[in-house]
Amino acid sequence: MKALTFLAKRFVAGEHQEKAVDAVKHLNAENIHATLDILGENVSNEEEAVNASEGYLRLLDGIASEKIDSHVSLKLTQMGLDISNDFCFQTLEKIVTRAAQYNNFVRIDMEGSEYTQRTLDIYHRLFQNHKNVGIVIQAYLRRTEDDIRRLGSLKAPVRICKGAYKESPNIAFQRMDDIRRNFKLMAEILWKEGSHVAMATHDDQLIDWTLEYTAKENIPREQYEFQMLYGLRRKRARELAKAGHHVRLYVPYGTHWFPYFYRRLRERKENVFFVLKSLVAD
Repeated sequence: MKALTFLAKRFVAGEHQEKAVDAVKHLNAENIHATLDILGENVSNEEEAVNASEGYLRLLDGIASEKIDSHVSLKLTQMGLDISNDFCFQTLEKIVTRAAQYNNFVRIDMEGSEYTQRTLDIYHRLFQNHKNVGIVIQAYLRRTEDDIRRLGSLKAPVRICKGAYKESPNIAFQRMDDIRRNFKLMAEILWKEGSHVAMATHDDQLIDWTLEYTAKENIPREQYEFQMLYGLRRKRARELAKAGHHVRLYVPYGTHWFPYFYRRLRERKENVFFVLKSLVAD
């Protein structure tokens, strides 16, 4: 418990909105953008989902009033996906509509593979009428190329990540070389279609490849950004921002920090090694 509390202080921007807003102000001062996430997932009833959505409405109001540079990210199970698709859609649409009033943007996080198709179904339905919403695609899933080609045909904004959940070999690539290869393929497909791509990685191999590929193919910096987790690779994030690249940090906050860390560290041993390595290196 003490170890998780220590990690929370490094990787979570406090329990309340005010602390998170202050953290974003410090990032913005270094020309780093943010996406704020209110921790929480898998609500069990409509009241919990409504409470979570109201928290995001207040957050969007706060982002506007404080004039900070931040999007918001959320999980659909926090918005009632386990209750019903329609209820979740209605809850989510209120948030996306409020964000549009402020010319802001909402990113839908991707969860475990049991939610992948339902998350994409809701996203495609929402994107028909709301263009200020993006999705996350996990490069380690074997189904990802088909999903990316459909998203690319719509020029949808996509965040690509490796994937953090433990998945079986028949669903997900297990070798890092295969995951990196798929990650690069996803980015290439999206850029060729004209999508904005958020490269969500702390992996220097993928960061360096992005820098080389975008320069070689003359991809404008407005068509991509680097995304990292708050508290990780801080020096690298500052270096990229100083070089003129768009850098956005995923900034979680809230009282549900314990399940956030415990689940991530329990699911994949690689997550533990990566966090410990980053603490030493940064």
